[in-house]
Amino acid sequence: MADIKRYPGIRHFRGSPTRHVIHLSHGTVRNAGTGLSFWYRPLTSVLSELPIDDREIQLMFRARTSDFQDVAVQATLTFRFADPEMASTRLDFSVDPDTGAATTAGLDQVTQILTELAQGHAVDVLAGAPLAAALTEGLRATRQAITVGLAGEERLTTTGLQVLGVRVLSIRPEADVERALRTPAREAIQLEADRATYDRRATAVDMERAIAENELGNKIELATREQQLVVQEGANARRVAQEQAAAEAIRATAAAERTQVTTVADAARIRDIGAAEGERERAAMAAFDGVDRTVLMALALRDLAQNLPAIGQLTVTPDLLTGMLGRLFGGAAAAGEEGDR
Repeated sequence: MADIKRYPGIRHFRGSPTRHVIHLSHGTVRNAGTGLSFWYRPLTSVLSELPIDDREIQLMFRARTSDFQDVAVQATLTFRFADPEMASTRLDFSVDPDTGAATTAGLDQVTQILTELAQGHAVDVLAGAPLAAALTEGLRATRQAITVGLAGEERLTTTGLQVLGVRVLSIRPEADVERALRTPAREAIQLEADRATYDRRATAVDMERAIAENELGNKIELATREQQLVVQEGANARRVAQEQAAAEAIRATAAAERTQVTTVADAARIRDIGAAEGERERAAMAAFDGVDRTVLMALALRDLAQNLPAIGQLTVTPDLLTGMLGRLFGGAAAAGEEGDR
């Protein structure tokens, strides 16, 4: 916006480096350029100020495809005033010479012109393509058509406008059509997700089966080894039993032989003892040969007394003593008489 200083009957204008000012007085150009500073009379002066920097406008319009589907096109145009003096003669960029207030009618006109021209070229392209092609390839084709079309527009050349760039941001169908178009892709994505889930489950099942087979193989291997262990333990037990039986047989044989040797030795010893005792008895009998009966009786009583058990108390009555003496002496007398005979 211009900086205007107000003085009585006169004004001072100071421009900016991004705006082109045109000063007319009585229909004649007095000052024209960028960044100017000058004095003027407000009653006889006409001021126009145009931006010479790059400007962008957002375009939003609707078009219809060859299969009668409405689409919304969003684009951005970058433009500049290549000939500000020519543009000032075609568009309204006037500035109040008294207050410096600028009108926006010129930029509104530029926006309308660019929108209509861009929409016309875009509609021509989209009208010849079905909806699917417009959505997939329409961005590039529409951008190229707008760029080429605006470059050759005589209206822009005569207005002093230059389009620097075109960007088509999106081409979107109506909401229900867009949802319908998204459904196959969503279903395909869901199908891929389901397939991935099934593959993962199948992989998990295969892994579980492999684990189960491995466990079963381990059990079979363990059972086989246990069977081999049982067989080996049985063989070891039989070998131990055989060895123990052989050892017992050896011990029994040795014991039998030892018993036999002991028996033979005992029998020989007993025979020797019996023979010795017989010899002793014969010697004793030979020693008693010719000895008186009374002496033999006394010796027998002595041996009997030695072999009798201990008697704590003995009561001898006259009757018992008389009877015993009678039997003793009676027996001795009878023996003497028989000897005399």
